[in-house]
Amino acid sequence: MKDKIKMLEKLNEVEKKYEDLTKKLSDPEIHADPKKYKEYAKAHSEITEVAKKIKEYKEVLKNIEEVKVLMKEESDKEMQDYLQSELSSAETEQEKLENELKEMMITKDPNDKKDIIMEIRAGAGGDEASLFAAGMYKMYSRYADQQGWSMQILSSSPSGLGGFKEIIFEVKGKDVYGHLKYESGVHRVQRVPVTESGGRIHTSTVTVAVLPEVEEVEVDINPTDLRIDIFRSSGPGGQSVNTTDSAVRITHLSTGIMASCQEERSQLQNRERAMKILRARLYEKYLEERRAGIAESRKLQIGTGDRSERIRTYNFPQGRITDHRIGLTIHNLDFVLEGNIEEIIKALALADRTKKMSESSI
Repeated sequence: MKDKIKMLEKLNEVEKKYEDLTKKLSDPEIHADPKKYKEYAKAHSEITEVAKKIKEYKEVLKNIEEVKVLMKEESDKEMQDYLQSELSSAETEQEKLENELKEMMITKDPNDKKDIIMEIRAGAGGDEASLFAAGMYKMYSRYADQQGWSMQILSSSPSGLGGFKEIIFEVKGKDVYGHLKYESGVHRVQRVPVTESGGRIHTSTVTVAVLPEVEEVEVDINPTDLRIDIFRSSGPGGQSVNTTDSAVRITHLSTGIMASCQEERSQLQNRERAMKILRARLYEKYLEERRAGIAESRKLQIGTGDRSERIRTYNFPQGRITDHRIGLTIHNLDFVLEGNIEEIIKALALADRTKKMSESSI
């Protein structure tokens, strides 16, 4: 009963907010201020569907109470059966609407619609880890193609065997962060390396970070807090790639966070790309601090974005992939590595929503 009262109180608050915003939008003074009007119109739009659902829900509650009153007053057996049927139907509708409202009122991640910068780094395992980093880049590239997204490499550090010690790239498209945010963490691979003649299964790791791309106005960076170093680009083994000093490394002095780029021959382009990476890393640091300060936020998340969290194992001998956060195992590893990761992403998003709904106060 307490939960029901608490839920109704929260729904009443949303209704009141909706009514207040509706009044504001009809206020001539608000109309005269385009900035304020845009702000209120956006807020109104965001809760309109919820307000409609609340109205529908309250009508069902009212119907249930009316049927219960009639059942107490009615003595006819046939009418009692009819009213009982009506009550059961209304209570089923009540439960359905409550679940819909819970999902609608889950706080949306404001970053979900953003483009991303993804970083893939070889971890433990030497050359095998570098080769798997390249394999993961290929997997995400093919998934991006399936979604109609565009990708561009911002920075890379190739290894001698065709792998990557590190590769950083941006992905642009619709709701990119919302799809790929659960990929942050440690990915473990178990397979027989191509360089291994004895058939011994080798375990190595790759670390993935998914950073929402941010605009300059979202991250305040004081130019005096930056150190910019220019150096000559180098490829695998350290050999020179360019004959000019065009590679750029930018260090944010107050945090020690660095970003570098040597992909382009133009120093200016490398600087722009390095700044893009730096802004994303600084924003990620802000998000991590915010998560650490809000215990409830961490508890409600399926993936915390923690780079040290082992999230998935790719087992080649058994042809399976296992996501440890939700206990999902798929016995079609080759298919997944071809970019077909939508099943995993949907399962993670569903688990996250379900967990948040179970913790919701409505």
